[in-house]
Amino acid sequence: MRGGWRCVLAALLLAAVGLVGLAGAGSAAASVPATGTTLAAAVPAAAPLALPAANGPSDAKRPAAPTTPANPSLKVEIGGGTQGSKGKPSSSVVVILAITALSVAPALLLLTTSFTKIFVVLGLTRNALGLQATPPNQVLAGLALFLTLFVMSPVLTKVNEQGVQPYLKGDLTQSQAFEAGVKPLRSFMVSHTRTEELALITQAAGQPKPRNAATVPLTTLVPAFVLSELRSAFVIGFLVFIPFLVIDLVVSAALMSLGMMMLPPVTVSLPFKLLLFVLVDGWGLIVQALVASYR
Repeated sequence: MRGGWRCVLAALLLAAVGLVGLAGAGSAAASVPATGTTLAAAVPAAAPLALPAANGPSDAKRPAAPTTPANPSLKVEIGGGTQGSKGKPSSSVVVILAITALSVAPALLLLTTSFTKIFVVLGLTRNALGLQATPPNQVLAGLALFLTLFVMSPVLTKVNEQGVQPYLKGDLTQSQAFEAGVKPLRSFMVSHTRTEELALITQAAGQPKPRNAATVPLTTLVPAFVLSELRSAFVIGFLVFIPFLVIDLVVSAALMSLGMMMLPPVTVSLPFKLLLFVLVDGWGLIVQALVASYR
């Protein structure tokens, strides 16, 4: 009896174990896809991701990019017309010409006007008096400048009327205005230039002899005019030195006769020079002679 119950219990245990195995196999088979299907069919398709809009305005509201020309170029135009054409110059051209004139004004003042002659004569007069720094150079230069403006005023007026104003109004071109404006200045320099200086500069430059004064180039006329002015200035200076030299000789002879050789003659003669110069109104005579030399 006991052996039969044991056999029955063993059979039940085996049957229970078999049922449990079959149940596990069936659940495993249900979780695995059927044969012949792919992984893509088993896994559902992923939904498309919705990306957030980029920061900034949308395409519809975004401003259009500026269009650039195919061949960009830079153009700078200054009014006043082209070379050889008449036209009223612009303010920029006038400013450029004014700055250029100011830069060469000292050279023009020294070489084409009466300033050099007047200043040299005033300097020689100061040396003839025996004064080294009185009047100072600034005073002499200022006096020479205003005397130059007084002497050159008719010439400068003609230059302004014939050359500058027609150019500013647009009646003349640059070359025509230069030729018209330089004529009065050329006439002034020719009338105060010696023919010997003109021949000297022409021969030194190896140029042919000019037919008349109008054909003399400025490169020849300007140095010849300066040489003539220096010659005239030294002639006037020599005449100014003569009376003061006489005073120095008289004072020196008087001191030698008195045996006062240690006393400088200049110290004694200077008061007599100043007295003579004031009595005859020396500065007035010299200025009058300088102005009269240009009439």
